[in-house]
Amino acid sequence: MGAEREGDSVRAVMENVKKNRVRFISLQFTDIFGSVKGVTIPAGELRESFEYGTWFDGSSIEGFTRIFESDMVLKPDPLTFRILPWTKESNKTARMICDVYTTKNKPYESDPRHILKLAMDRALKKGRVYFTGPEVEFFLLRKDDGLERLPHDSGSYFDLNLDRASEIREEMANTLANLGITVEAMHHEVAPGQHEIDFRYDNAVKTADNVITLKYALKRIAEINGVHATFMPKPFFGINGSGMHIHQSLANLKGKNVFFNIKDRYMLSEEAYHFIAGQLKHAKGMTGILAPTVNSYKRLVAGYEAPVYVCWGKTNRSALIRVPSFSKGKWQAARAELRCPDPSTNPYLAFAVMLNAGLDGIKNRIDIPKPVEENVYTLKKKELKLAGVSMLPGSLLEAINEMKKDSIIRDTLGEETFKKYINAKMKEWKEYSINVTEWELESYLEKA
Repeated sequence: MGAEREGDSVRAVMENVKKNRVRFISLQFTDIFGSVKGVTIPAGELRESFEYGTWFDGSSIEGFTRIFESDMVLKPDPLTFRILPWTKESNKTARMICDVYTTKNKPYESDPRHILKLAMDRALKKGRVYFTGPEVEFFLLRKDDGLERLPHDSGSYFDLNLDRASEIREEMANTLANLGITVEAMHHEVAPGQHEIDFRYDNAVKTADNVITLKYALKRIAEINGVHATFMPKPFFGINGSGMHIHQSLANLKGKNVFFNIKDRYMLSEEAYHFIAGQLKHAKGMTGILAPTVNSYKRLVAGYEAPVYVCWGKTNRSALIRVPSFSKGKWQAARAELRCPDPSTNPYLAFAVMLNAGLDGIKNRIDIPKPVEENVYTLKKKELKLAGVSMLPGSLLEAINEMKKDSIIRDTLGEETFKKYINAKMKEWKEYSINVTEWELESYLEKA
């Protein structure tokens, strides 16, 4: 099985279930924040689920329905069928990612997967397909005395650790392969206990499915190995946080990368420049989706390889958008890398707003500013102003306020989902604002 396309059709899935004696099916979806939710059904109910869907109560799911309109329907996508490799033979379980529908058989407007599909359809009408490839960073933490707050190792960037951490990474890669995800690279990151796994570039819907699967699987494999995997953006003060840099490009309907232009200095087409310009224009408005938690803004500070300035460049890793180099002849690799997202984002919503922001740049032929190739962190305020470089929001509250002003973000989410998201994030900010932190106790308790 592994990376084989087990779900080419409903018939193929049903045959696979029978052949492998699958006992249960986990029907999975996400709330608006990207948390994986699910309903498990016996394998004998799968045919009916394919035909009619599986009903569930959506009233308690964040960002879903109100209590008096709670019934929702899950429709499994057969292309996402995968047997979960860690389940016991006697209770073998497979999972499928689902689209959420209303009882009137219409796609549910607040289903994040549906929101991304709408953005993809918009691009498709213009003859374009959006491809993405994320670099997912995370921490492995030791479980000491019941606490999950200590890095699992003391390694640093690209260390070839011959310890349990490297073994766990390898086990994670094998598990992802069994779940249909092709891992292209994995390594230790800068901070102690921090790691990165990169997988193959693909259609943005499939990539978003893969991000959700990766996070779900990595947490499970970590648990089996007695450690904890966290995708929290900044779990420790004073060391690098975890990002999720996203590589992206557009292709035409024949699969040709339309970002490439061999005659250009950066090997980019005019369409690519407009796309990047659109994302720069909407960067502040997108940040509330791409860096969605209070903790995200502990990562987005100068000095820790996280971009805080709205600019672009080729060799500049302090820029918000970077144009990576690629080998001669590999023209399909022409792309732009957005560096502000972190792994706590909902990938469906993230890719949707990124795509629509880029399409807005193409539609309105937005001019791209001059590239900034020097380290932005060393520039003075006057130099930044002359270069037209502004800063990303410095807090969740600032990000929310920027979101409110951006019509592209509002239109992408839809009015109802946009309101739900803003309201939930304002609640999170208010709770954070009145919470008494350990830092405050250490700083003021004895001095006041």
